[in-house]
Amino acid sequence: MTPAAAFEGLLADARAALPGIVALRRSIHRHPETGAHLPRTQQAVLEALDGLGLDLTTGERLSSVTARLEGARPGPTVLLRADMDALPMDEDTGLDFASTVPGAMHACGHDTHTAMLVGAARLLAARRSHLAGSVVLMFQPAEESGGGALHMIDEGVLETADGGRVAAAFALHVTTRFAAGTLHLRPGPVFAASDGLHVTVRGRGGHASAPHRALDPVPVACEIVQALQTMVTRTVDVFDPAVVTVASIHAGTTANVIPETAEIHGTFRTLTPATRRLVREGITRVARHVAAAHGAHADVTLTEGYPPVVNDPARTAALHEAAAALLGPGRVHRLPAPIMGAEDFSYVLQQVPGAMAFLGACPPGIPPAQAPDIHSNRVVFEEDAMAAGAATLAAAALHAGTLPDTH
Repeated sequence: MTPAAAFEGLLADARAALPGIVALRRSIHRHPETGAHLPRTQQAVLEALDGLGLDLTTGERLSSVTARLEGARPGPTVLLRADMDALPMDEDTGLDFASTVPGAMHACGHDTHTAMLVGAARLLAARRSHLAGSVVLMFQPAEESGGGALHMIDEGVLETADGGRVAAAFALHVTTRFAAGTLHLRPGPVFAASDGLHVTVRGRGGHASAPHRALDPVPVACEIVQALQTMVTRTVDVFDPAVVTVASIHAGTTANVIPETAEIHGTFRTLTPATRRLVREGITRVARHVAAAHGAHADVTLTEGYPPVVNDPARTAALHEAAAALLGPGRVHRLPAPIMGAEDFSYVLQQVPGAMAFLGACPPGIPPAQAPDIHSNRVVFEEDAMAAGAATLAAAALHAGTLPDTH
């Protein structure tokens, strides 16, 4: 059966189901929860999945939901994933369904991811007779911090009933960078690894009127920040990029005291293991030697974060084929370059082949280049795009069931 035949009516059914998908998204958006424990969100998902004939389990260490749908015919097991946690920030969108929780907001679109996966579950449950194999629906907390995907993997989300592993895994991420309802994907790296840097510059405190009698760590810290940028441009191959961002510098308590220390915090993002090692070594070398040149000392701590999200070429091609048959080839595009953000779906793709794609959700009337991006307190997503997202997730599962198990 061709993808076009397998998907007949799928997009129309997703559009018919859109009011329910939107209602669930808005309910989650109004009541965002952060971190690993999302009891209200978990309950909303369980209620939305009730009655679909799924095998439902919840996590032990976090408020996850795993739903399993058995098809009518033998075939591989396919995993579809959505993250559920919000960000610890205040919302400033003016939406009538804006967050009612101070200091929490769904600014990364995880509310849309969750609602779309529920929509995909409904579409697949109605097409159980066409489904070869089974589908695992992975509703994951703690993507923004804590690596919730690792906890769900430890609790068996990738394991099948016969002791095997899922054959493929797929996920979508909404973005305002692209027109609503379009899909963008590429093989290979699609998200970067993200690691943390913390440098403490140790000098010698004193009176602000006599810096020669002290050892001021503040200008040393400033010089380190500038030197790190030079290090990247002079030592890293532009075709295997790295981004080093110092997002916080803190020193001192008042205007007339030279402090003992200055603190530098930031992240560095890379796409390959070789450049990741190169940048780690470069940060340590530059910070210590710049400090030493001024007679100060730098303590450098580098924390390992999420690895890069690397799309499997065969599964990416399969998702591209399915989406083009469903949405039309003019609405599916090759992503020209990776996004240097990070995503813990990387842990899933380290163990099983799969792909993550971007779903355009830019509001109408706003050029994507001017629309607030994810993690902005003003970001707004076009909700009509969720019909395309739910249908694409369902299509990925239906189409993957026709492919050989390459894992």
